[in-house]
Amino acid sequence: METPAFLRRLFGRDAHGSAAAALALCRALLSERGEASGATLAREAVRAIEALDDAERERFFDALAGEFSPAPSAVTRAAQAYQADPGPRTLARLQRTVEPVRQELYRRLNMAPGGMAALVAMRTRLLAGLSGHPQWRAADDDLLHLFHSWFNRGFLRLERIDWRTPANILEKLIDYEAVHAISGWDDLRRRLQADRRCFAFFHPALPDEPLIFIEVALTRALAERVEPLLEPGAPIEDAERATHAMFYSITNCQDGLRGISFGNFLIKQVAEDLRSQLPKLKTFATLSPVPGFAAWLSALRKRGELQLPALEQPDWHDAEDRDALQKDLSALCAHYLLHARRGEEPLDPVARFHLGNGAMLERVNWLADLSQAGLARSLGMMVNYVYRLEDVEKNHEAYVKAHRVIASRSVEKLARECPLAQSEAAG
Repeated sequence: METPAFLRRLFGRDAHGSAAAALALCRALLSERGEASGATLAREAVRAIEALDDAERERFFDALAGEFSPAPSAVTRAAQAYQADPGPRTLARLQRTVEPVRQELYRRLNMAPGGMAALVAMRTRLLAGLSGHPQWRAADDDLLHLFHSWFNRGFLRLERIDWRTPANILEKLIDYEAVHAISGWDDLRRRLQADRRCFAFFHPALPDEPLIFIEVALTRALAERVEPLLEPGAPIEDAERATHAMFYSITNCQDGLRGISFGNFLIKQVAEDLRSQLPKLKTFATLSPVPGFAAWLSALRKRGELQLPALEQPDWHDAEDRDALQKDLSALCAHYLLHARRGEEPLDPVARFHLGNGAMLERVNWLADLSQAGLARSLGMMVNYVYRLEDVEKNHEAYVKAHRVIASRSVEKLARECPLAQSEAAG
């Protein structure tokens, strides 16, 4: 990129890639009132920010978090004025004063071609550095605040992904898949056959970037193991005869959009669309991992709260080892999902997501995922969450108001057989 003339005068030819140059462009952008010249400055500012190396980017983010925040004294005066004379004028002044100029900077950067993508990338880097630079939190909070408006459901476009989808998007599905890795084109092709569905949300400003996608298997029974759904050579079933839609993978694609919920809208809309297209579908359910289960169990054992010798070095492919663990691990998994908590909510993140959407915990599945990742995070356990569309709102309200885990009788019975539940009852 050719360094703009006024920056060459200020900083010399080495301005390209410097935080000082990027900040100078940001200040100029905030002072510019003309739309055409503002768009030109926005483009130059975005390019300058993207050219920063790690060290210069840290300097830029430090300034972004500090210089572009509201002045405390101005906020105090505006608050005192409103307190002394509460009314529309003093309230408007207070609102203008407390809003960081940083938000207006983000809005103007968004005028640049590719500005939205650049802001999403900026937040990805902010999030990656937050633990070491907590002072960046304000800069991140302002971006997230704007993203909640810019990426609300009204702007999103639902698209079915199939083998006719452009190759650059199909490649991204392979790269982004975070639940069950796609091993290559043959694997992906099977996931897009007639008895499978894949849907994604897109945003008009990011037309070639899926925000989130969901993979669905059309079956005639509630799936209890994931391997048959992922087998590239599995026979292709007649989708018209399917009675169950199994959501077996959902992946958020953009790290920079963390904290914005797309999945709840996606699942419900996909379920409605599928029901209208395939009238024999009666059950909409997930086959979900239990990503916190192994870590929770390990913590219990380290604290001496649970003795489970068979789990020391199990051979998951040995029938005797599996039989020794099945009853206890299945019951422990049910107990974990019903009773392990993070504050008032379930400890397991996938449980929080589906229960918060109004699903019901239907079944715990033993050795449903024997992949390396499945054993590491869930000890092979997977669960079915069922979306009964007529009950979704009622279940959602029960979860939101009382953090109640809506579960089937079989799961509740299984949890009562857990060694932890039995010891608590005895105590």
